[in-house]
Amino acid sequence: MSLLQVNGLQAWYGPTQALFGVSFKLEQGGITTILGANGAGKTTTLRAVCQTVKTAGEIQFSGQRVDGKATESIVRMGMAHVPDGRGTFTALSVEENLRLGAYTRRDRDGVEADIERMYQRFPRLKERFRQQAGTLSGGEQQMLAISRALMLRPKLLLLDEPSFGLAPLIVQEIFQIMRSINQEDKVSMLLVEQNASLALGLADHAYLLETGNVVLSGPAADIRSDESIRRVYLGY
Repeated sequence: MSLLQVNGLQAWYGPTQALFGVSFKLEQGGITTILGANGAGKTTTLRAVCQTVKTAGEIQFSGQRVDGKATESIVRMGMAHVPDGRGTFTALSVEENLRLGAYTRRDRDGVEADIERMYQRFPRLKERFRQQAGTLSGGEQQMLAISRALMLRPKLLLLDEPSFGLAPLIVQEIFQIMRSINQEDKVSMLLVEQNASLALGLADHAYLLETGNVVLSGPAADIRSDESIRRVYLGY
């Protein structure tokens, strides 16, 4: 069953069109990755799905049309976005960031339990729970951004370049945690990632964008094993 179905998605920044009829789907419980060079429209696709840019086309999430809806309404339906640059509230503490992530929830006991779960999953955040988010390392800020999004208890997590600017060992750790979130918590993921090899190793399905159009799609394992596709489109 498709959790997210996108048909003919177009997007604009002012008068400039960035997406030209993009279509894709994401299965319930799955991980789909969107690949492409800089400027291909990957980040715009995530922004369009959660309606933070001007769009046309059809977006169905959890069985409902969401194109034209306010972003806050889509968030309340169970979609969380971890933007590029991580987007933590740098002047607030780690724990204050986590509590902000649960702002739509009213189950106080559940929020407290989820904060403890985040600390178990990311022990470094527990060590720094009173520390200002802006003073954390890049890897710790990424862990906080993911944790804050999970405090919504989302059905779908949109992740924009989670490996950007991080040391390889930290990237491996974060991707392992993302896999466990998907498998244990049953959170579906739509992943934008410049590191194609890493993304294809995590995802079930992949779509390749070029200048705002889907030029290739298929099972991630097939694309990863096709040397000609890797060499021509993905550069590795």
